[in-house]
Amino acid sequence: MIRDLGIVDVDAETVGRLLLLEENHFQDIKAREIMPAKVAVHATAFGNSAGGEIYVGIDEVASQRRWRGFDTIEDANGHVQVLHNLFEGNDLASIRFLRGAGVVGFVLHIIIEKSREMLETADGGIYIRASAQKLPVKLQNHVSIERLKLDKGLATYEDMPLDSVDIPLVSDSLTVTEFMIESVPVSEPDPWLRSQRLIINDRPTVAAVLLYADEPQVILPKRSAIKILRYKSSSKEGYRDQLDGNPITIEGPLTKQIRDAVHAVAEIVGSSQVQTTGGLVSVSYPPETLHEIVTNAVLHRDYSIATDVQIRIFDNRIEVDSPGRLPGHITTANMLDEQFARNGKIVRLINKFPDPPNKDVGEGLNTAFQKMREIGLKPPSIEEHDSRVVVRIRHERLASYEEQILEYLMANGEINNSKARELTGEGSENKMKRVFEKMMDAGQIYRDPSRRGSATAYLLGSPQSDSN
Repeated sequence: MIRDLGIVDVDAETVGRLLLLEENHFQDIKAREIMPAKVAVHATAFGNSAGGEIYVGIDEVASQRRWRGFDTIEDANGHVQVLHNLFEGNDLASIRFLRGAGVVGFVLHIIIEKSREMLETADGGIYIRASAQKLPVKLQNHVSIERLKLDKGLATYEDMPLDSVDIPLVSDSLTVTEFMIESVPVSEPDPWLRSQRLIINDRPTVAAVLLYADEPQVILPKRSAIKILRYKSSSKEGYRDQLDGNPITIEGPLTKQIRDAVHAVAEIVGSSQVQTTGGLVSVSYPPETLHEIVTNAVLHRDYSIATDVQIRIFDNRIEVDSPGRLPGHITTANMLDEQFARNGKIVRLINKFPDPPNKDVGEGLNTAFQKMREIGLKPPSIEEHDSRVVVRIRHERLASYEEQILEYLMANGEINNSKARELTGEGSENKMKRVFEKMMDAGQIYRDPSRRGSATAYLLGSPQSDSN
């Protein structure tokens, strides 16, 4: 059943913004003549992907947008009814009618949340959203269906038996022997592994190999290790000529990987420096933040994708790149509040190891965010891409740009655009120019009159106060 949020009045400025909306992976614009069945197709595509919004009642002619809503809200009954039928039994969809200042008609605004399950249209069609279009998932295409099931957490790669792997690889390993002595001393490895459904059809599963094989990378190459890359740069992207040494590959069972990767990252970061208001200082991140984000990337990644977890260390940040989309109903907006384990068996069993990496199950990312705030740094940011999730841990103060610039000027006397961007982590030169202009208008700083062009610098106070 859909939630009806009623009629919402929007001002002329908001109308203007709506008419400039770009169609993308998360939003779509449709004329009011669109058939209700077509609306259902777009709605299921959003639900099967990352969620999104549809605005019905906005025309686009020759790249020009025009507000042309329904004359009455009853005129949209057909669209609303098909949505009611489609989302009966769940609360994934909301609707509201937008009444704009200076324009005519009601625009139907449909908000679709990411679904836990695979949504189908009335005729059994399955669609996903890709960029600004809907794409059908062909029912006869087994690979596409399985990929969607894996993305939504309806199927899990961790339970797949590995036909080419013999049982002793996990039942006789040093890793499982030590685990059994510490955690399950009343049983032998083989029967215990079978009782946990880690051996199926007399073959170890993916989870069994990742957790208990001494060298999972021999069996699952390109998808079971961690790569660490150090870039001597603060630029948006890392390039080969910025690499500091060769990439480091962390291998072994998952518990060892997590421990070794966090240790390696901490060592590399400890030798780095970043620009602050007081000059160059050694970089430091809360160890809990590094541990929890690396643990999260390893435990919740999609092991069906043949790509290793990547940790990229820049001068001013760390990026942890985990293969796979967010599973089930999890989005970047709700992932700190909701729980859904793609690899539920791995998450449960790794918690049985002595000193497990996921001691507080379900609280890891919240701890990572909290520890950053406690030392005065901005919390991590999370981005979802087509086939990966990237968490960025930035060495950026919670203080505003203006506060950081003023503090730097008090300690150093002058600042330029490049130094301010290095200090704040801001990538846009033009945005930093606007910050300087705002501060000059407020009389906080002024431009050094003796410096022009690329040498432009800013000083504390005003020209009048400096002359006195």
